[in-house]
Parts: sequence; C-alpha cells; structure tokens
Amino acid sequence: MSELADKLDTIAGIIRKDFSEKDAAREKSLPLCREAIRYCGNAIRAIHRQEFDKAKEMLQTAKTLLANAGNAISNCSELRNTGFLHDAQKELAEGYATYALINKESLPAPDELGVDYAAYLNGLGEAVGELRRYLLDGLRKGDQSRGEELLEAMDDIYNTLVTIDFPDAITGGLRRTTDNFRGVLEKTRSDLTLMIQQKSLENKLEKYYERRT
Repeated sequence: MSELADKLDTIAGIIRKDFSEKDAAREKSLPLCREAIRYCGNAIRAIHRQEFDKAKEMLQTAKTLLANAGNAISNCSELRNTGFLHDAQKELAEGYATYALINKESLPAPDELGVDYAAYLNGLGEAVGELRRYLLDGLRKGDQSRGEELLEAMDDIYNTLVTIDFPDAITGGLRRTTDNFRGVLEKTRSDLTLMIQQKSLENKLEKYYERRT
C-alpha cells in the first residue's frame, strides 16, 4: 500500500467513525421527534374537544420526548439544526401556545419548552390557525364570549411576529408563516364581525316581534 493510500485509509477510518456516531444519534433522535409530533397533534385535537387535562398530559409527554431527542444528538452540532428536530420543536411550541391562550394561562417562553427561537416563533404563527378554529367552533355553538378575546390574542401575536425582520435562514421561514397568518387574521376578523352583526340583528328582530305581540 502506498503512503497516500495508507494516509487516506487512516483519514477515511476517522471519518467513518464520526459518521457512524452521527448516524446512530440521528436514528435514535428521529423516532423520538416523530413521536413528539404525534403527541402534539393529538393534544391539539384534545384541546378542541375541551379535554384539557388529557391535552396537557400529552404535551408534557411530547416535551419529554423532544428533550430526549435533543440529548441523543447533543454531541452532534450539525444535527441540532436539522428539519426533523425543528419541525418537532415547532409543533411543541404550537401545542403549548394553543393550550395556554385558550385556557387563559401564561404563554410559555421558548427556553421553558426547550425549543430554539425560530421554531418557537413559527409555532406561535401556526397556533393562530388553531385559535381561529376554536373561535369559530364557539361561534357556531352560539358562544361569542371568547371571540374578541381570542382575536385580540391573534392580533398581539401578529404584531410581534412582524417585528422579527431577519433573513429566513435565521428565522426558519418566519416571513412566510407571518404572511399566511395575516390572511387568517383578517378572515377571522371578518367572520367575527359578521357573526356579531348577525346576532345584533337577531336580537333587534326578537325585541321587535316581542313588542308586536
């Protein structure tokens, strides 16, 4: 074996060992992230069914799974910014934000959840869709009590996100999330206004017919 071949063999051996360790870490972390995402999705469904204790338990399980996933790749800096981990962190932030805002609890900070800042902000943006769904479900049931309050929360989130003006490489595509958010916000405002006006008209008609009888 030539000197070059011998040197390349040594280098390749070192690289293979490093890659094997990273691959093993990834294979351990990936299913944990997938499981965390599944728990977050189920938690949000439980929130809409108003099964809040069940939702909280699922979110806590997801948080633990995600912490374990992060520990699995703690020695692999390249893997800490991978899509599968970011997606799981975003789903966790979305779930906790949805739970907190609907239950009138304090919004957890990213460091409390153990998620990176970009994933957290994108999770907040995604939570707006769930707030809209919860708001509309209430309106369909004739309950307007939370409508304006949830719309105000959506406004507050939007007004914060638009101030985060950095490249997508840093924010994880937050600009796109915020642009989508704006459409959801305006549609929700329109739906809520229409429902309030309709309810006001129904009340006036009811009073009118009461006076006639």
